[in-house]
Amino acid sequence: MTLEKLLVKMPKIYQSNGHKKLSLENLNFPSLEKMKVKIEKKVGKMPPIPSGLPVGTWSDQSLRVLSERYLQKDKDGKVAETPEEMCWRVAWEVASAEALWGKNRKEVAEIAKSYFSLMVSHEFLPNSPTLMNAGTGNNLQYSACFVLPVEDSIDGIFDAIKWQALIHKSGGGTGFAFSRLRSSGSMVATSGGVASGPVSFMRIFDAATNEIKQGGKRRGANMGILRVDHPDIMEFIHCKEEGGITNFNISVAITDRFMEAYKDDTTYELVNPKTKEVVGELLAREVFDEIAQGAWRTGDPGIVFVDRMNRETANPIPSIGPVEATNPCGEQPLYPFDACNLGSIFLTYFVKDNAVDWEKLKEVTKLTTRFLDSVIEVNPFPLEPIRRTVLAIRRIGLGVGGWADMLVKLGIPYDSEEALELGEKIMRVIQETAVETSQQLAVERGPFPLFPVSIYKDGIPRRNSTVTTIAPTGSISIIAHASSGVEPLFAIAYQHIVKDKHLDRTLNFVNEDFRKLAVEGGFWSEEIEKQVVEHGVVRGIESIPEDMRRLFGTAHEMHHDWHIRMQAAFQKYTENAVSKTINMDNKVTADEIKEAYLLAWETDCKGVTVFRDGCKDAQVLNLGVKDIKKEEIKSLDGNITLDRPFVARGATYRLDTPVGTAFVTINESQEGEPLELFINVGKAGSDVAAMAEALGRTISTSLRFRGQLSPRERAKEIAYQLSGIGGRRSIGFGLNRVLSLPDAISTALSSHFGFRAVNGEVGANVAATAAMPDPSSAPAFLQQELTVRGDICPSCGASAFVYEEGCSKCYACGHSEC
Repeated sequence: MTLEKLLVKMPKIYQSNGHKKLSLENLNFPSLEKMKVKIEKKVGKMPPIPSGLPVGTWSDQSLRVLSERYLQKDKDGKVAETPEEMCWRVAWEVASAEALWGKNRKEVAEIAKSYFSLMVSHEFLPNSPTLMNAGTGNNLQYSACFVLPVEDSIDGIFDAIKWQALIHKSGGGTGFAFSRLRSSGSMVATSGGVASGPVSFMRIFDAATNEIKQGGKRRGANMGILRVDHPDIMEFIHCKEEGGITNFNISVAITDRFMEAYKDDTTYELVNPKTKEVVGELLAREVFDEIAQGAWRTGDPGIVFVDRMNRETANPIPSIGPVEATNPCGEQPLYPFDACNLGSIFLTYFVKDNAVDWEKLKEVTKLTTRFLDSVIEVNPFPLEPIRRTVLAIRRIGLGVGGWADMLVKLGIPYDSEEALELGEKIMRVIQETAVETSQQLAVERGPFPLFPVSIYKDGIPRRNSTVTTIAPTGSISIIAHASSGVEPLFAIAYQHIVKDKHLDRTLNFVNEDFRKLAVEGGFWSEEIEKQVVEHGVVRGIESIPEDMRRLFGTAHEMHHDWHIRMQAAFQKYTENAVSKTINMDNKVTADEIKEAYLLAWETDCKGVTVFRDGCKDAQVLNLGVKDIKKEEIKSLDGNITLDRPFVARGATYRLDTPVGTAFVTINESQEGEPLELFINVGKAGSDVAAMAEALGRTISTSLRFRGQLSPRERAKEIAYQLSGIGGRRSIGFGLNRVLSLPDAISTALSSHFGFRAVNGEVGANVAATAAMPDPSSAPAFLQQELTVRGDICPSCGASAFVYEEGCSKCYACGHSEC
């Protein structure tokens, strides 16, 4: 079919005033309300789940995640939907879009059954907002990824903050390019003042994010990007190191010119974004050093190769470009006011008779490409400019999860040439099949409206400007009971511990495939299980056969070059980009990080994020008595510390912290001097509870030290030292903002004794309660601890919060930030 005939086939709403003038501005689209009325008139309302459809198998973790964030609840907050009902709700909503192209109710029902089967079998799941919102009538959108413009004006900046809040409220994540903002110190012509620069405004975006939960379920995520030739680039590179910006991933937009300067060891120009004038220059290798050192310390910034993105398929309609930014995890380059619907095929379920089931993979790819295109039609986008852009270019992003699972089932080590070759082949099949399906949809539904001015205009018309993206599968991989994205396994064994006054139980969980192969191989025993659980990984356990140790390598056991090469293998046949965390050993140097960046450049990756194990800085606590010698303290009374009286009185403060609600009890001596401090946070037996107890004991011991400083002076010094310590995230806003558990303790001390902890600012207002609550009254939980290193989960307190695919998720409870 010729392009002219295809364009005639397009609905009239997609026509413009001629191809030469074809643009976003002269396209007209009907309202979502009109589309919904048309659909319902054609196919009616959603029917109950038809009999005879399969029932899903859901793990305990999956059910927990679904109950907390995905399944519909009644007015009392109780779950009022089964996982199967959720799948049917989503399947019917998406399939109903077929009515716009002539399908009747019976045909829509058959397509909905196909979509249902894909989801309930875990072979495919769409991104989280689609699962949460589709078919609920809550008017919250179905896409996960957005980019918003940040114009160089007060109106433009605060419009972007308002739009950010609306998107976060509806469940999406936002990306921003701050490259248009003039540099700090520049003159502002309208007021005669001086500009404060991009980083200062990023802090406002960050603070706004703190107050908005995505769809009422989780805090929003952001990506902040600045071009490497922006005059404030050095400030940007280090803007997260002091803990002041906690709700952003940041990346430097690397240009071809910068890479040329790096290669030649020369300078490159800094350009005023307002006037386009050259205002300075920097030595490329020095800037590269700063980026690598920042990433070594904190994991930020990442880098995106912005010119590469713009000359390839991630920029399909250059006339509305360029691409300036990506979504929060970096895999989705987008135009301003652009969005993308994502979904993942879980390769875990595509192994048959010890081989890849290629025919099944192709069939599922065809069906899911159709699914993602239909999502666009029924999606209640949060902003009209976003809806116009999406309808005009129709980006979709089909990707994969469960890659590590597939490799294990096939007996292929992740860090092997065979795995790289298979990964490339898998993605090539998905990419080519998705493009063919998009071309068929163009015949059936018409090509995307801006096709005639796209990079594909001289080829076969297609329905979607992009079709593939490797997205983070954080929460949906837990629902699918599969490994994350194209990441390697994180660990082979975990330990679940439940401890309260009613129960003291420890359960060992070992990777199902490892246990099965160990039993089949005849080397499984209680001793092997004990060693595997103790270590969490197996490559260092010599009693396990060598081929099994190779097969079950984990993220931190393989050299980081394998991570990058795997990303490059999947990127080769991915039109957008690949979300992948390059895990690195704690002992790597900044020079090795630079080498990783260069390997990513040389292998045609579109960007890269490295994460050195343990890269979050620790702050040493100084208790204020360091100058008093131990012998001098002993000579005062023969005892180093004062004895605790039989009765002590005080108050308990309740504070919300990034690791959960903390109850801080401060007791005083009969003279009204601070005597001791107790901290109750997290669950009994958890790491966060243990650290809180240790911190309380340390502070209490310090307060009872004999010496020249009074207990009150010590309390004040402790509050000063603890105040402002920032972790990976924070809670609250303004004077009520709590950066970490230590910061919360500082607030309690400051409020109790009436002094000010930081820069003359009074701590947050907190209310005292009469007594410490009984910790056993907290709801029961499942505690998971890793012998391999993980951060503390803000939801369940387990040390199982790991950074993968550009975001963090908990392997214990399923809490995810993506």
